[in-house]
Amino acid sequence: MPNTKVTVGGQAVIEGVMMRAPGRVAVAVRKPNGNIVVKSECFESITKKIKLLGWPFLRGAVVLIESLVLGVRALSFSGDIAVQEEDNDDGQTELKEKSKLAKLWMGITVLFSFVLGLGLFFYVPLMLTGLFHLQSGIAFNLVDGIFRLMIFLAYIYLITLWKDIRRIFEYHGAEHKSVFTFEDMKELNVDSAKPYSTLHPRCGTSFLLIVMLVSIVVFMFLGRPDNIAERLLRLAFVPVIGGISYELIRLSDKGYKNNFFKIFILPGLWLQKLTTREPDESQLEVALVALKSALGEEPKVGLSEVEVLH
Repeated sequence: MPNTKVTVGGQAVIEGVMMRAPGRVAVAVRKPNGNIVVKSECFESITKKIKLLGWPFLRGAVVLIESLVLGVRALSFSGDIAVQEEDNDDGQTELKEKSKLAKLWMGITVLFSFVLGLGLFFYVPLMLTGLFHLQSGIAFNLVDGIFRLMIFLAYIYLITLWKDIRRIFEYHGAEHKSVFTFEDMKELNVDSAKPYSTLHPRCGTSFLLIVMLVSIVVFMFLGRPDNIAERLLRLAFVPVIGGISYELIRLSDKGYKNNFFKIFILPGLWLQKLTTREPDESQLEVALVALKSALGEEPKVGLSEVEVLH
């Protein structure tokens, strides 16, 4: 989850970016007063501690779980800042209570979203495909995959119609521009980041598209599910699908400048035109502060005041 948006009292007041680098993760958010608050901390992947989990096709599932945990922590941090900004006159005890309630609500929301996502993208397509009474395992899984892809694309399109989502997509674009700037070894400032594209081959949007396509192939080996247990068994293969997709997204990054491999990357880049928007300078500043902090550098970017939390 590269960017976050937290709503307090019905108003979206905190927006920010999370960046992860080897050995460190950072979250930067811009407060309503214009200041940027950044929190950076050491983080070593378990794949570095347990070599087996770092093997290809296993590491992808681990990285996905770690990313989910880090994303929830980033939202929790943003929520704490939002609570503080909501009412600075409250006593310390009341602020702590508000923070606990915000974290509880956030945890429930994340859990609900996770369950809803599994149901929407993996179980609903099965139910729809079952209406066709297909006997061939290949035909069944192909139609199931087409439904899954259609639901995914429809979901992406529908959320772009949500007005508040545009700001998140702008921060998404700022994240990509910042990463491109770093990868080209340019100075991490707004002027250097501006010319870069908002479309990046390692984007989560591209990754999700790969997941949808890989799931079709993986489920082909499971045949046609004839009962509830066999349908639920497919959920156990989600980490496998994630692991394979992770390896493919790594390859897509390496082949980004190769004309032959770029053909396979283009669908993901086209889809990113829906999930990224051109950011303004203030959004680029937040993304660059997060990136510099994740890299262990001095986070100051531009004229905004940066508050560093430890």
